[in-house]
Amino acid sequence: MASSSSSGALEPVADLPPSCSPASHRPIIDIGLTASHAESKVSPRQQADGSPSAEVVEPEVTLPEDILWKIHALMPMQDAARAACLSRSFLHSWKCYPKLIFDMRALRKQTRDFINRVDHIMQNHSGVGVETFKLQTRNDFSVHPSYLDRWLQVAVTPGIKELVLGLPMENKMKYNFPGSFLSRERAQSIEYFHLSSCMFHSIGKAGCLSSLRTVRLHNVGITEEELCLLLSNSFALEHLDLESCYDIRCLKISHLLSKLNRLDVESCKMLQRIELNAPNVSILHYDGPTIPISLGGSLQVKKMQMTSTVVPNLLHYASTKLLSIAPNVETLFLYSLYEKVNTPMVLGKFLHLKYLEIKLFMQTRSPDYDFCSLVSFLDASPNLNMFVLRVEGPTIEPGLIPGVQIGDDSSLGSCVHKHRHRKLRSVIINGFRPWKTMIELTRCILDYATSLKHLILDTTDGYHRRRSAKCFPLGKDTVVEARKALLAIRTYIAGKVPSKVNFKVLEPCNCRKCWIPL
Repeated sequence: MASSSSSGALEPVADLPPSCSPASHRPIIDIGLTASHAESKVSPRQQADGSPSAEVVEPEVTLPEDILWKIHALMPMQDAARAACLSRSFLHSWKCYPKLIFDMRALRKQTRDFINRVDHIMQNHSGVGVETFKLQTRNDFSVHPSYLDRWLQVAVTPGIKELVLGLPMENKMKYNFPGSFLSRERAQSIEYFHLSSCMFHSIGKAGCLSSLRTVRLHNVGITEEELCLLLSNSFALEHLDLESCYDIRCLKISHLLSKLNRLDVESCKMLQRIELNAPNVSILHYDGPTIPISLGGSLQVKKMQMTSTVVPNLLHYASTKLLSIAPNVETLFLYSLYEKVNTPMVLGKFLHLKYLEIKLFMQTRSPDYDFCSLVSFLDASPNLNMFVLRVEGPTIEPGLIPGVQIGDDSSLGSCVHKHRHRKLRSVIINGFRPWKTMIELTRCILDYATSLKHLILDTTDGYHRRRSAKCFPLGKDTVVEARKALLAIRTYIAGKVPSKVNFKVLEPCNCRKCWIPL
């Protein structure tokens, strides 16, 4: 697999001089870390005028060796390889180059060529001085596990700080990351550790990872016991990111991880409970079904994002459970698939909440949702400064959600609220529709938010200026729905906006080129 055929032979960017080559052949250095790298060829056996030379043309270098090595280490990998081809001073330091970064997506080469390039570079590296090893692949990547073992054997040496192994999501290799590569002698210096799409069941051979600051495990087969063992001595850990770790059922974070500041948990389908006891976690992102979450000693959570795109009623869950989970939250994002029931009254107060963003992926399965029930969150947040409501998803068929008959003001009711809100200054409703309860919610905010300074109603689902100055193409049915929303805003809302409020209505571009025909 490591050898290339005549049809797929590598095109060298630069050739190393014979002094670093085996007698049988001259090694090829072709890093290709950028998709559009220059294909120029530089031969150390060719003079500037093009005539052949028996010696390597090398300028006189008078800097100390350690300074040269530092200069070489600061070069991008491709430039560092070319410099090694032109200078014996840099050739020696190339074997100790500290940043080994291989990105198959940027290279845009076939798997075999990519493997050949990586394998050749790793075989010619001394294994000394490596600080960063990154291997990022595409979905079509496949290689025998022995290649990965060989590359990691060279890269994971004392002094390495950053280790990234990004295998494809549809990984048929079933690669099991060897825990022995994380022994005390090899990996004690690692600060950033990122694994994607592999198994990690040999953690018992790992040593004390006392320097770890960030751990990212995406689509990794690891149990909660193995994760606990991995982090048992990682007292410097600041960020833990778990995505699609399908073997974890109960996530327990020890109070000994006193420096842990951020926890991300996403799409861990078997997860049934989170127990977070690390005392200084201030950022918590969770994406998955509504499960019991206990922050225990982690009452310092200031920023929280909860997303549920699998099961409904996240807002209902948040209104009944969230205050007891994160009473000191200051910034809150709630992203719900859809709501089968209306949001009940929030019991208690989010005394520190200043920013609230709610996103509803509105589907035809929730035609009776009452947007006025969201006032419960506003009433429970006396210090809220900004409220953002985003409604996304396909346009809903007419009649599924109660609208208003234009001109019939008597059909509109009023949202129930207990008091005036004196801190709310900015409100954005993205994806505004001419639905009865959405209009009532907006009128209610105008009535009771006495300090309101900015009100933005966006009828375009946020697509009005997504691409700088260019318009984002919209479906014709979306444009028609937006026109109806504009008429409802002019009829029922615009006249109620106080003069002190900066009122903006965002509508689709009039350019028909931006419409997607049906």
